[in-house]
Amino acid sequence: MMDENKQVNNTSQQLGEPIEVNQAMNSDSPAEINSHESGSDVTEQTPEQTNVSGEPAFTEENGVAAAETTEVDTAALTQLTQQIEFLRMQVEERSTQYMRIAADFENYRKRVSKEKEEMETQVKRNTIMELLPVVDNFERARAHLKPQNDGEMTIHKSYQGVYKQLVDCLKRLGVSPMRPEGQEFDPNLHEAVMREPTNEHPEGTVLEELVRGYFLGDRVLRHAMVKVAAPQEDTPTEQEDESSQENS
Repeated sequence: MMDENKQVNNTSQQLGEPIEVNQAMNSDSPAEINSHESGSDVTEQTPEQTNVSGEPAFTEENGVAAAETTEVDTAALTQLTQQIEFLRMQVEERSTQYMRIAADFENYRKRVSKEKEEMETQVKRNTIMELLPVVDNFERARAHLKPQNDGEMTIHKSYQGVYKQLVDCLKRLGVSPMRPEGQEFDPNLHEAVMREPTNEHPEGTVLEELVRGYFLGDRVLRHAMVKVAAPQEDTPTEQEDESSQENS
C-alpha cells in the first residue's frame, strides 16, 4: 500500500500538482478533506466592500426603487397639473356665465323700469285726456259769460276758483298749455282747421288758437287746433272793372 502511495506522489509531483491536494486525496479521513475544502472556500471569497462615508451603497435594487419613485412622482404631478387646468377652465366658465347673467339681469331691469315708466305715463295721459274737455268748458264759459250783477259775479268767481284749482292740479302732473299764436305752423304740434287769407302775416303763421293744445312733460298731450294765415288772392281793381264793362 505504501508503495502505491509513493507511486502516486511521485506521479503527482511529475504532473505539477500541489502536495496538499495529493495529501488530501491520500488522506483516509473525510474530516480532513472537508477542512481543506472549507479553507479553500474562505480563501477564494472576497471581502464585501464597505462604504467608508456611512452612506448606503448604491445597488441595482436601490436604482430600480428610485426610478419607480420618480415615475410615481411624475405621474402624480401630471395628474395635479391636469386637475388645476380643469379647475381653472371651470372658474373661467363660471365667471363668463356670471357676467352674462349679470348683463342679462341689468338689461331686464332697465327694460322693466322703462316699461313701468311708459305704463305710468300712459295711464296719466289717459286720465288727463278725460279731464281736458272739462277744462275746455270752463274756458268757454269764462269767454262767453259776462256777469251783470253781484250775484252773477259771485257765481263767476266761484267756478273760476274751481277752474284755477283744476289747472293747478294739471300743472303738478306735468301738463303745460301751448302758446301757438304768432308762431309758424308745425304739423307735429298744431292741427290747422281754418285758413284766413291775409297780407299782414306770412303764409303759415298761426293766427288764432281755437282749441288749446297741451304738453305732458316734453311730449304732446293734445294738438292745438289753430287758424293759419294764407296768401291773399289778387282782386281786380275798379279801373279794370270799368274797362271790362266798356269793352262789353
